[in-house]
Amino acid sequence: MVRGLKVSTVPTSARPWSRAAAVDRVIDAVIDAGAIVGMEIVAALDGAIVYHRTAGLADRESRRPVQPHDTFRLASMTKAIVSVTALALVDRDVLHLQDPVTRWLPDFRPRLHDGREPVITIRHLLTHSAGLNYGFLEAADGPYRQLGISDGLDQAPVTLQENIRRIAAAPLLFDPGERWNYSVSVDVLGAVIERATEATLPEAVRTLVTGPLAMDSLQFVASRDQFIVTPYADATPEPVRMSNPFRLTFVGGTIDFAPERAYDRNAFPSGGTGMVGTAVDYLHFLEAIRTGGAPVLEPPTAAAMTRSALGALGPNPGCGFGLGVQVLADPVAAQTSMNPGSWSWGGVYGTHFWVDPVAALSVVVLTNTSLAGTFGEFPSALQRAAYPA
Repeated sequence: MVRGLKVSTVPTSARPWSRAAAVDRVIDAVIDAGAIVGMEIVAALDGAIVYHRTAGLADRESRRPVQPHDTFRLASMTKAIVSVTALALVDRDVLHLQDPVTRWLPDFRPRLHDGREPVITIRHLLTHSAGLNYGFLEAADGPYRQLGISDGLDQAPVTLQENIRRIAAAPLLFDPGERWNYSVSVDVLGAVIERATEATLPEAVRTLVTGPLAMDSLQFVASRDQFIVTPYADATPEPVRMSNPFRLTFVGGTIDFAPERAYDRNAFPSGGTGMVGTAVDYLHFLEAIRTGGAPVLEPPTAAAMTRSALGALGPNPGCGFGLGVQVLADPVAAQTSMNPGSWSWGGVYGTHFWVDPVAALSVVVLTNTSLAGTFGEFPSALQRAAYPA
């Protein structure tokens, strides 16, 4: 915690949430069916926690139930935290959204297929419009795979600086700003943060975000005596326990997991996928941004983060993308119950969140089952249950 800063946590409401029974039914159904092994869900309405439940098993083989405040691997839910870290530096006039990345990383000069070297800015990194990619979105012979670029989930023996060098050697997919493509851009942003602060990425995140918000569980490396909920992966007839390493088929490629990475002090800090934490701490983070950003961001910066910066360009139908999060524009096109302006994201270990400013609703869902906890029927059913019909 930053010395002298008094932090208030999200209080628990004394009144019941009208949607609790509907949410319970969705959770009971997916746990009973065995599609998800275990989870913790916490929701806040109008600034107070109205729902907090654990269900299922944190470790199926030992029959250990999920307990309140268990630690989960956050995967890409890390991105919002690191994006806010960069935006806090924007508020301090250290970074600027239009800064070329080369101001901070002079050797980061990836080229297009035609040999041109376009300018990539901090804004491009925050909005996933830099022209970068992820290895798990490529075929086995793709350039990221061939160059040995880490997606931040594996236990590749590379430093952050070496991984950035490899990323710069891969061809860009398009001119920066031309379209949206999910990528390692927040890992590059992490390297920018390190150079701009003259600190490690974990130190910068702690100083600028998790410290001021007193979110002690949100960290890049867990101690060896700390229990982290066991990860599982979709399979038939039931999810399988992830080994270390573990490979999972995803879209047109494969994702390489290394669950032990969460304990590895030699693993580079991945700004895109590297953090662990608890549901309640993450909710505190979301509520800080929803209510204007204090004490980590200025209100205009928090507002800019959570509105689309790319117009209609975004990851899903009816959605744009802000400075670190998906932003809903058209609920009908997106097939969701959330209100326009809602912002969200998830992590491939089985986690997701959404914040609906119109309904003053923030929800954090941490499961230990990839991919069912992040994609497909369960997240959709849960969102439907959280709103009146």
